[in-house]
Order: sequence, then C-alpha cells, then structure tokens
Amino acid sequence: MIDVLVAGGGPAGLATAIHAALAGMRAVVVEPRPAPVDKACGEGLMPGGVAALVAMGVQAPGVPLRGIHYLDGRHQARAAFRHETGMGVRRTALHAALARRAAELGVETVTGRIAAAHQGGGWVEAAGLRARWLVAADGLHSPLRRSLGLGLPDRGPRRYGLRRHYRLAPWTDFVEVHWSGRGEAYVTPVGDELVGVAILSARRCDYQEHLGGFPSLLARLDGAPATAVRGAGPLRQRVRARVAGRVLLVGDAAGYTDALTGEGISLAVQCARALVGCLQRDRPQDYEGAWRRLSLAHRVLTGALVRAAHRPATARLVVPAAQRLPGLFTTVVRALA
Repeated sequence: MIDVLVAGGGPAGLATAIHAALAGMRAVVVEPRPAPVDKACGEGLMPGGVAALVAMGVQAPGVPLRGIHYLDGRHQARAAFRHETGMGVRRTALHAALARRAAELGVETVTGRIAAAHQGGGWVEAAGLRARWLVAADGLHSPLRRSLGLGLPDRGPRRYGLRRHYRLAPWTDFVEVHWSGRGEAYVTPVGDELVGVAILSARRCDYQEHLGGFPSLLARLDGAPATAVRGAGPLRQRVRARVAGRVLLVGDAAGYTDALTGEGISLAVQCARALVGCLQRDRPQDYEGAWRRLSLAHRVLTGALVRAAHRPATARLVVPAAQRLPGLFTTVVRALA
C-alpha cells in the first residue's frame, strides 16, 4: 500500500513526498500538470527555507539575498538577515529542482487530479489509489479542503497578487518592498539579468496601472518586461483545521494570510517536514499544533502588516516607523526569516 498519497505536485506537495521518501515511506504524487509549473509567486526564500531545501538535498539555482528593504519614495529602512542568506529563485527553477529530487528518491508521479477522498479503517482512497494517508497540497483554493468542509468564510478585505519579470540586472541583493497607499510592490532578484516584481493590493486593476503607484520603480523597469503577468487571489484563506481523519493539509491549502512578508514557500517546506514526522509517529493529531507553532510569527506579523496596509493612512506610516525604529524592524525581519 502507498504510505503517503499527495494531492498536488507544487513545492509543498513535492517537499512532503521528499520527506516521506527520506523517512523510508512510499510516496505517490497526483498532479495534472507536467513539471515545472509556473504561477504568481514572490520567488524569495527566507534563510529558513533555504536551509530546509538543503536538508532535503534539493539544489536550486538562485541569487543570494541579504535581507529586506522597505521604501515609500521618501523613507526607507533596511534589515539584514542574521548570518545566513535567503535566495531569490524562479518558481519554475525551484519546482524543477524539487521534482528532480523527488524522482531521485523514487517518488512516483501520477497524472491526475484529486477533488475528494473516501476514508475507511486505516486507509484513505482517492483517484483510484489507496494509501495510509492523504496530504492535500492542492493550493490556495484547495478542492480537497472544500470537499472536507474545512474552509472558513473570510469577511476581511480581499487582496490579490500580480507578478511579472523584467530583463535587467538586479540593482540590490535585498528584497525590496515598495509601499504606497494603494498596495505594495515586492521586488526580488532571481537571476543575473532577471528581476521579479509582485504587486499586492486590494484594488482590482491592470498591472501597469498598479505600477503607476510606484513612480521610481516604474522608471527603473520601463521597457524591460520579460514575462507575461500572472495573478493569484484572493490571498487570505481561513481554515478551521489541518487534519480530518487520514487527510492532512499543507502549504497554501492549510491556510494563508498574505504574501507581503514573503515566506510562503519557506513555511510550506518546513511544515511538510513536520507533517511527515507526525505520520512517522502515527500521531497525525500532533500536526495541527506543529503547524500553529511554525506559522505563528508569520500569522501574527503578516496579519498586522496587512491590517496596516488596508488603510492608506496607516499604510503610509509603515516605512517611516521602520526607519525610526531600526532595531524593532530588524527583530521582526529576523523573526520571519
């Protein structure tokens, strides 16, 4: 019998399968699309995420990142990571590296899609396959989460993300977060001649119109687009629980706050390791607590920033506050890293 059946072959799903294989378990991934798959993503890995990839034996090509830089046109604040570096890496390059490592470890990938599952005594069945455990790693709008009734309504502001790449040399080895009263632009170096720009906002409008809210950034990027615009959202997803019998949720499917602080993938690969550890001990019920501990800093700090970003008056105070309180800003960045 399959030990771990994974619905979704993105970074969270492949990380789960890799950890399962490293633990001596048989893992099978069900994914409808061939790797690598691109999607809207900030493409910045925090130092904790880089360390998690190294621990899995995953080698992804990327650009070292030294910290986070906040700007609003008049004020700025920088915070360097403590000792380690993060990494800017194209989503497709990361996905390809994870897929290679999974294949090396004998993880089988099946073409298909899982939208529902049936559970019995000691087993769960989906897509015609039976396994001891099923992991839902099927993304922000997880069909499996919906079928299990684990989603919760969200009455807060709906925020969306748009991302495009630009063919030019990175001008910094920090992730830049440009703030305005209308949204944020998240700039990540991902190659020697490639920069990714993700825009996060509650406003629904064209990508170029969004860029107009960041004049200095727009001037730097003008005339150099390298990829089409990709979008995602609404970003915030509330989930009542991450465990339902023999089905466990990981990655974006497990709940999502916002992309503003940029540690989504890092958090996903760390939670994947914790999830597999719980299955090894035959204690899936421990995963809920492990997920809450690992995601606590992200949920609290990201939630606070998103609340500030929701109102133009408070959004304009974020960067000046970080500039005036550099020690606090550095502490927050290192907590997230």
